[in-house]
Amino acid sequence: MAFMLMEPTNQTFQELISNGVKYQVPRFQRDYAWDKEQWEDLWSDIETINDEQYHYMGYIVLQRKSQHDFEVIDGQQRLITLSLVVLAAMKSIQSLIHKNEEAAENTERLRVLTERYVGSKNPISLKVDSKLSLNRNNSANFKTICSTLDAPNKRGQTKTNKQLNECFKFFVTKRLGNTGQEIAEFIERIASGMIFTKIVVQDDLNAYKVFETLNARGVQLSTPDLLKNYIFSVVTKNNDVSDDELNELDESWSDIVSQLGESNFTDFIRYHHNFQAPLVTKKELFASVRKRVNTSERAYEYLHSLSRYAPIYASLLNPHDDWWSNQDVVYRNAKKYLEGFELFNIKQPFTILMAAFHQFSPEEFVSLSKYIYILAIRYNVICHLSPNEQDSVYNQLAIKINSTEFKRASHVKNSELFKKLYPGDDVFFNAFEFHKMPSRRSAKKIRFLLAEIETYLGHETDYTKTTLEHVCPYNPDEEWDNYFGEGVNDIQDRLGNVVLLEKDGLKRSSFENKKRVYLRAHYPLAQQVATYDEWNLPSLNAYQAWLAKQAVETWKVAYD
Repeated sequence: MAFMLMEPTNQTFQELISNGVKYQVPRFQRDYAWDKEQWEDLWSDIETINDEQYHYMGYIVLQRKSQHDFEVIDGQQRLITLSLVVLAAMKSIQSLIHKNEEAAENTERLRVLTERYVGSKNPISLKVDSKLSLNRNNSANFKTICSTLDAPNKRGQTKTNKQLNECFKFFVTKRLGNTGQEIAEFIERIASGMIFTKIVVQDDLNAYKVFETLNARGVQLSTPDLLKNYIFSVVTKNNDVSDDELNELDESWSDIVSQLGESNFTDFIRYHHNFQAPLVTKKELFASVRKRVNTSERAYEYLHSLSRYAPIYASLLNPHDDWWSNQDVVYRNAKKYLEGFELFNIKQPFTILMAAFHQFSPEEFVSLSKYIYILAIRYNVICHLSPNEQDSVYNQLAIKINSTEFKRASHVKNSELFKKLYPGDDVFFNAFEFHKMPSRRSAKKIRFLLAEIETYLGHETDYTKTTLEHVCPYNPDEEWDNYFGEGVNDIQDRLGNVVLLEKDGLKRSSFENKKRVYLRAHYPLAQQVATYDEWNLPSLNAYQAWLAKQAVETWKVAYD
């Protein structure tokens, strides 16, 4: 069905909430989540209305369900909190009635304010039919505040309902006026001074398309919320899902987001997608998910799959995660490879490793991690080759693993796809021979690389317990400047000008003094540097060529 997006219009809170309009927060939307920091910010905004007539509150995105009924797609936190401000002010008027201060006038004021901002009261139960209805977790609590102008005082309240109640109490404590007239003027002032840009989506359009369209217009909405709105709208579109089922799904979703954190969420969704389907970019991701997850059954399967793989992705990001201690002990052998990915911020391999975790044995998973790690050092860290080509190949490899076409690490290593990416020894040597890394910003990475070469040479080295020593000082004094000669200003960041030591107290010592320390050290690289009679550009070039040969053997995938 074609859809329309009405042109944005600016409306005050008063205009939004009047004229018999009702707003429903979809029952699968996230709970009320604002806390004291946001309440205080809003109160500061409210106070500015005394000086300036208006304050801009941003976008509110609505989906029309009928002429006067809307679902709140984005903006519920602001709508709820402003409603609680009005309810808190009404509580102050109710207190005046209880003190018998202008009781008749204030009772009438309360009646008018209830009808204008809160909803109509049932004459029998005296419960309010609210203009704003919240999701299933907040609805009953909010209705109680609307009906009684009191925060429910129940045992075992959920965190979100405690926040609702604390928000209400927060604004009750504010000075909103001394008389009923002053308080009513306060309500009218903020209601007519808070301006929203209202966007309404017409027709029966799923929530995902709303988010997709708005993001394209620059209205940035949370990625987890975006996907959740779509998935849950598919699950609930036949209105045959019980609250208990939704609660379980909600808990499962919250668990996924809390494991990953919002900043890692999109990458996880993309890598999860890319071991099961053809490669997509971040821009294409949600359109592709929408095509694949288009029925309630598929939505359930998708949620189950996200739950299954979220802990794997989170733990691939963090090699020291407790999760690994609950896995087969063999997986610990992959730790140093995962540390390499973490240190160099290389995430592309995760689409392959996620696919392999449930398909390969622990031993095969470790072997695969090693091969991909070696490839990453050659391809990403030293040769700086195309990430786009790598993404495409990893996608194809991951799909073959997921479909069980590849059942062992050797199937990956020996594939033409892997070999296509793998930089040959000559290419890697040439890139390493004159390689630079900014040693002030990348000291940890350099120590990691050099420690790997040390370990290959038989000196097991923990890079975290070493320090980086510049042979020619990073900022050479005049003596070193004259000693080193030509090229002294171009070698600070060359890998051939640094070695590992347990501690670095040499600073600007002469090369002769440094050599004596290097020879006594247990580090093969420092000992190799000490074999040179003097330290100048030819010596450095010769040493880094030797270092490049060791690197070729350190990071090598063996082919028979």
